[in-house]
Amino acid sequence: MSLVRLAGIVREIGTFVILDRVDAAIAAGERVGLVGPNGAGKTTLLRIVAGLDEPDRGEVTRKRGLSVGFLRQETSLDASFAEAPDLRTAVRHGAAELERLETELAHLESVGGALDPRYADLQHRFDARGGYALDQRVDATLGGLGFPRSMWDRPPTALSGGEQTRAALARLLISDPDLLLLDEPTNHLDISALEWLEEEMRRRSGALLVASHDRAFLDGTVGRIWELRDRRLTAFRGDYSAYARQREERDARLRRESETRDDEIAREQQLVQRYRSQRKHGKMHEHEARLERLDRIDVPRAGRTMKLSDRAFLGGGPTRSAEVVVRADDLLIGRIVDGTPMEVARIPFLEARRGDRIGIVGPNGAGKTTLLKTIAGELHPLDGRLAIGSRSAIGYLSQLRSVAIPGATVLDALLAEVPLPAGEARGYLARFLFRGDDVLKEVASLSGGERSRLELALLGVLPSNVLLLDEPTNHLDIPAREALESFLRETAATVLLVSHDRRLLEIVCDRLWVVDENLAVSFEGGYRAWRAAVADGWTVVEATARERARLHGGGVALGSTFRAGGTAGSIGAGAVSASVAAAGGDGHGRRRHDGQHAAPAGAPDARVAGGAGVAALGAGGAAQAVAGPGSPAAARPPAKKLSKDAYRRRKATVEADLERLGARKALLEAALADPDVQSNFVELRRIGNELADVDGALAAAEEAWLLVEEMAP
Repeated sequence: MSLVRLAGIVREIGTFVILDRVDAAIAAGERVGLVGPNGAGKTTLLRIVAGLDEPDRGEVTRKRGLSVGFLRQETSLDASFAEAPDLRTAVRHGAAELERLETELAHLESVGGALDPRYADLQHRFDARGGYALDQRVDATLGGLGFPRSMWDRPPTALSGGEQTRAALARLLISDPDLLLLDEPTNHLDISALEWLEEEMRRRSGALLVASHDRAFLDGTVGRIWELRDRRLTAFRGDYSAYARQREERDARLRRESETRDDEIAREQQLVQRYRSQRKHGKMHEHEARLERLDRIDVPRAGRTMKLSDRAFLGGGPTRSAEVVVRADDLLIGRIVDGTPMEVARIPFLEARRGDRIGIVGPNGAGKTTLLKTIAGELHPLDGRLAIGSRSAIGYLSQLRSVAIPGATVLDALLAEVPLPAGEARGYLARFLFRGDDVLKEVASLSGGERSRLELALLGVLPSNVLLLDEPTNHLDIPAREALESFLRETAATVLLVSHDRRLLEIVCDRLWVVDENLAVSFEGGYRAWRAAVADGWTVVEATARERARLHGGGVALGSTFRAGGTAGSIGAGAVSASVAAAGGDGHGRRRHDGQHAAPAGAPDARVAGGAGVAALGAGGAAQAVAGPGSPAAARPPAKKLSKDAYRRRKATVEADLERLGARKALLEAALADPDVQSNFVELRRIGNELADVDGALAAAEEAWLLVEEMAP
């Protein structure tokens, strides 16, 4: 039975038709993905299904008593949500009917009505709807969508816009409506939250209609696709990948049939003309009748796509950079706020070589953007050493989309970047789908997708051989994402890419930098290999311990030593501060594309702060700067025996790690025996995961201790 049926739906704004004779239906339990380019009418269709808008023509039929939950792209807090005392209570209010039953049961219990038949009926309804598991569901949903427990007590009004959208999604999931409508639900989710939401959608018994540009999410959640193209809706069976194959086959078939029909029409027209000239009116009328029965076959128009090129609009192709493009040695990244260092992550060693395509992944807030900003020159290293290869021309696309772009219009924004004749500027902007009057749109009024395309256009004006991209697919529709993927696969530039788009990561990146637990470490493999390794127990903490042991011959440092906003603790043996290194003076510039310009790396004050240094790497990858005696290179121990002082310091560091880890393991094992923890599967899983990490770190520390003993003088 259909929950919602659309018949002949037409929606117009002025003289512009958005939806034209749309017919569709959603059955109970069905999961449908809604796709189409930006501006195709997906949000309009969702609002009509939700009952928030009415069609100009056509009919919408809904099942009696149908409950509908609708997540908008940009959520504004309603009164009941905003007035809740804290985030957890606001999300719990999503189960309003269960809370009402809970209140009635509590009232009957307080007045001694537990033997009342009405009490038994209420209790049965409460139990059947999962009321006794409500609190566990709320906790699991908040944790799954990336809200740490430290945020649960915050008032909803203190949340950021993205956090409010995630909280609204959590409340909708707790409400468990018959039909769930989601408009771009993955915009503010990290990879772990995306995977959790996918699993939740698969478990859910209610119907789902989701508009999304996230192809991996659609593949993991839906069984049908509705495509909006040219104001019409076409239904396809299967997930997104199946739809893409079917659409390509259908379009190819329609093109062949259209060509055949055009040939038939041309042949009949020739016959009509021939018989008219021969005055054979009977034959002429016969072919005229045939001609009237031959309608032309409409072939769906190919959507306009961006055209990105490896050759910049000005300056042609980029120069060839040094072999080693970026190298970080015992680097500490973060910010300085009111004169106080706010540490985000410690990086034992990372290296990007010319032509690498590296994905930077990790939870929201782990420090991915901070790492990219540090490489781009936006932030100073707090400690350690960061070296940039010579002849590196860096193009930086920031995730921060709220910063103003210079210029009142799209055309002005480009002309503010480079002076060009208006005709050439218009031609260049057309490659990014700004055609005609689109170039005169005010920058402040651009949609998210339009702004993303403008930023990519500004990025491609001048040649870059190192691309630093922070969430480049934000707000881009699927055709634009596919154009960007194709460009990134083919470009000769070195690519460092922060993204939660799993399809983009899998297609483009051959290895990853993983940022988590206040650490960053390299993973040799693509996205799928990394997720498989995580499922098998791979952790950043263990990988970092192994990397430190490899680099420093046994010193172990753990991410728990560093906390954002805290003070630095032990940084492990061999992890000492680097001296200030002079900038390489190679003249490579850095350009950011959030509307501002970064200073060139050769500037006298470029990224030198707090005893940290930035060097330039020469063509062979060697740092073109004189490292002081405290630099990581100078602090590395000899290959064989240590001096007495070095041995004593290193052994003390490793033994301190062993003692601290042993104490932490004892606390975690005691927590596992707590009945409250055992009854809360979310907390139980968290403690179990942490215990596994500590066990791995202990094993690494024990190996480091043995190695130090072998190096005793």
